[in-house]
Amino acid sequence: MKNFTDTSEKGLQRHIVKQLVQNQDYLETQPHDFDLDYLVNQNQLFKFIQATQPAIHNYLQDNRQHQFLARLHKKIGSKGLIYILRNGLKFNDKNIKLFYPKPASQLNPKDKANYTANIFSVTQELIYTKKHHKEIDLVIFLNGLPILTSELKNPLTGQNYQHAIKQYRSDRNPQDTLLNFGRCLVHFALDTDQAYMTTKLAGQDTYFLPFNQGLNQGQPKPPYGKSNPDNPDGLKTNYMWQQVLTKDSLSEIITKYSQFIIEQDKDTGKKTTKLIFPRYHQLDAVGKLVKHTKQQGVGQRYLIQHSTGSGKSFSIVWLTYQLANLFNNAGQDNVFDSVIIVTDRRNLDQNIKEQLKSFAQVKNLVAAIGSTSQSKSEELKEALLEGKKIIVVTVQTFPFVIEKIQELPNSNYAIIIDEAHSSQSGATAAQMNAVLSNEETEQITRDAEGNIETEDYINALIKRRKMLPNASYYAFTATPKNKTLETFGQEDSDGKFYPFHLYPMKQAIEEGFIVDVLQNYTSYTSYYKLTKGIAENPEFDVKKANKKLRSFVEAHPSTTARKAEIMINHFHNDVAHLIDGQARAMVVTKSIHSAMKYKDAFDDYLSQINSPFEAIVAFSGTKKHYRTKEELTEIKMNHFEDGINDIPHQFKKDKYRFLIVAEKFQTGFDEPLLHTMYVDKRLSGLQAVQTLSRLNRSHPTKQDTFVLDFYNEPEEIKKAFQPYYTGTILSEATDPNKLNDLQEELEAA
Repeated sequence: MKNFTDTSEKGLQRHIVKQLVQNQDYLETQPHDFDLDYLVNQNQLFKFIQATQPAIHNYLQDNRQHQFLARLHKKIGSKGLIYILRNGLKFNDKNIKLFYPKPASQLNPKDKANYTANIFSVTQELIYTKKHHKEIDLVIFLNGLPILTSELKNPLTGQNYQHAIKQYRSDRNPQDTLLNFGRCLVHFALDTDQAYMTTKLAGQDTYFLPFNQGLNQGQPKPPYGKSNPDNPDGLKTNYMWQQVLTKDSLSEIITKYSQFIIEQDKDTGKKTTKLIFPRYHQLDAVGKLVKHTKQQGVGQRYLIQHSTGSGKSFSIVWLTYQLANLFNNAGQDNVFDSVIIVTDRRNLDQNIKEQLKSFAQVKNLVAAIGSTSQSKSEELKEALLEGKKIIVVTVQTFPFVIEKIQELPNSNYAIIIDEAHSSQSGATAAQMNAVLSNEETEQITRDAEGNIETEDYINALIKRRKMLPNASYYAFTATPKNKTLETFGQEDSDGKFYPFHLYPMKQAIEEGFIVDVLQNYTSYTSYYKLTKGIAENPEFDVKKANKKLRSFVEAHPSTTARKAEIMINHFHNDVAHLIDGQARAMVVTKSIHSAMKYKDAFDDYLSQINSPFEAIVAFSGTKKHYRTKEELTEIKMNHFEDGINDIPHQFKKDKYRFLIVAEKFQTGFDEPLLHTMYVDKRLSGLQAVQTLSRLNRSHPTKQDTFVLDFYNEPEEIKKAFQPYYTGTILSEATDPNKLNDLQEELEAA
């Protein structure tokens, strides 16, 4: 703990203030400088306006200060602080700026001067309301406006960040105006070892997120896990005041990260407003990507391996916006003419549009290809020639992207690939096949139903065309294949391929963003051992369970009907009451015919026991029924009352508790209420990880998950997860002769 010798309760507080004032050009202000009526530091606010907008300052001095402060106070309350900082305040016929962002280029000296005029300050022991005399340990101000609060604890005195969290929940009333939702950007609970944050105080319901570096600090090498690494040069949380709370960092967060989003429930129409503040690994990843791109220029490739639960969609949005506005080192020219996002998630393009609106007032900033009747190729060409800054395309349009970029060698492009690991089937798979050569088609692995995985398709396209010299690639994925590591990863001096940035599954689990799906994984032959792992659960009837499980093991089930009966009984007895009675289950089958058999067996037994629950079956295309020989689709088998074949939407309805799948929804399907999985199919390697990871989405009342596997051995599943639980490393480039050897072995067999 170099440079930190004060072990008193206020020691950490004084240490942080000293570091901010001496090293980060902060001013320290006193509690009495804070106006408790308007919740501002008036002296700093008017000093900033005078330095940047002298005419407006003179206008306000003419007996208009209190009117202005009253309007500012009201507008921050109604619009939120982030809106006012980005957009300024309209007062009478004036538009008053309250903050100047860091300029993207060096073209305008006035912009730089205005940015430099921003005043950052810190106040200790701030009394923040007239109602009482409670104090907040540290409050950070920007141009006189409070933007961030922090409660600090020093473990050397027997308290830590958890006590700070408890203080926010129990002793900080969100009804006090300064603590109203949206009035500050973020609230930190901080000690010398760990940091946690929240953007909304709600009493005991306040939800704090970890804001730690992780033991590997984003690097693709061990150790892995939550918290912060030892720091030989000081405290473990030094990064907070050395990196996060710097003027440049907070200015970037205000202009390029923090934002309000509105989420609407499809069924109820209820809208929920959230204030997003980036997590540490998101700030770290996007910041490093932008910095490296600026230094190295166009023609680079990056693999960002971020686990499920990492907030990947936000990371993609933030990176997109910053690359679209990135200038070269000279500060004269944009690095990229357009940023192209390749995704298979239908809702991502809409999310990007909505989220980017909060960053820029540029109309028609985003073009989504394929949204009109015009051919995708022509639509894409038009968007590129018009210089659309951000273009969103589907995976199926990606071949046209490569083709058009080759035709425009004098323009530069950033290609962000959202590896959602979805499988393409039917007409889409046929469309993909048409683009690939016979050789490429043969090299792509398909599942039992002939579906193509997005990741393999993209790798094949890039391998054929090579890396385009006028494009940089940014591939986001949670579970990269070896070929993806070789295509997008960085080759180190040891000859191994690594991701550029890593947020591992182990850290996501330990930080509570996803659930460990292996914790309660069991094969049916060892199912009786389950009681040992959950005997401490008071809701679990051990005696009853032992009897039931013993009979189950002895039965050696082999027929679909018998297995369906066991799954349904297990669900009713041990699963249905979980997650506040909302728990769901997925049944993973080996083929469409198998899925059809399970659907019929589930329908029969659920009806027989008068269950209130029903099952949904999911598969692609059309298949003859195994018994009636009738050509059936999932639509015909499901008979949804409203006729809407939106399975993720239907699965949220209370009566549908079982989702029986054949390949479909084994990847790219996120449902937090999914608790249990019944596996009746061979799973191995990456497919095992992707399939079982359908369970890992967290939910406020979801404590664990459960997997009952009729087919696979636990050691094989554990082995499959091991590379992704930490980080994925390809030890050497793929040897094409291994394929030749494999072919010889197959022919010999």
